Amino acid sequence: MTLTGFLVKTILISLSGVMAPGAVTAAAVAHGARRRWAGTLMAVGHGIVEIPLIFLIMFGLGILFQADGFKIAVCVLGGAFLVWMGLGMVRQVGAANTVSGQAGTTGPLMTGLILSISNPYFLLWWASVGLNLTLEARDLGWMAFLLFALTHWLCDLVWLTILSFGSFHGTSILGPRGQGIVLQICGVALIAFGVHFAYGAAKLLGQT
Repeated sequence: MTLTGFLVKTILISLSGVMAPGAVTAAAVAHGARRRWAGTLMAVGHGIVEIPLIFLIMFGLGILFQADGFKIAVCVLGGAFLVWMGLGMVRQVGAANTVSGQAGTTGPLMTGLILSISNPYFLLWWASVGLNLTLEARDLGWMAFLLFALTHWLCDLVWLTILSFGSFHGTSILGPRGQGIVLQICGVALIAFGVHFAYGAAKLLGQT
């Protein structure tokens, strides 16, 4: 496969994962309700984890993500963080500082970083689909590998920025009440994802 063909393939596969609804999407919309550039900051936090991770996977770290013990730990810790973050958003709804405060108790950059570390879907994606792309990029040479890492991250950057911009302008039109509704929906969604991760950990424990 040519380098151009591989990069097109990378974009299509990356966007299919990036645009899938999940905890990162809910967080980007929630933070975007207050800051139009929140998605960009989340992508930076995400990249701080993801770029080094891509290099580590190339050197064989991907096998670690497939271990049951690792999956259980990530599901438990990640689920707890999402529930904590979701509860913080829900508590803000109706409070006097909902409009002036932040969307939750964690800033967008740290949210992007922590969600990357604690999201089981993110790590499992890199242990499967991402691993195959990484090995394919390595076979094409270092330039292809570097362009692959940059292209994949740019997909995250563009999509998360679009989400936060859309959320910011949407809630600006709807006003404080609309912003409160957005925060409440996103908070409940994060709690649901957190419970789902914890349930996944319980199932894995039952199988071991």
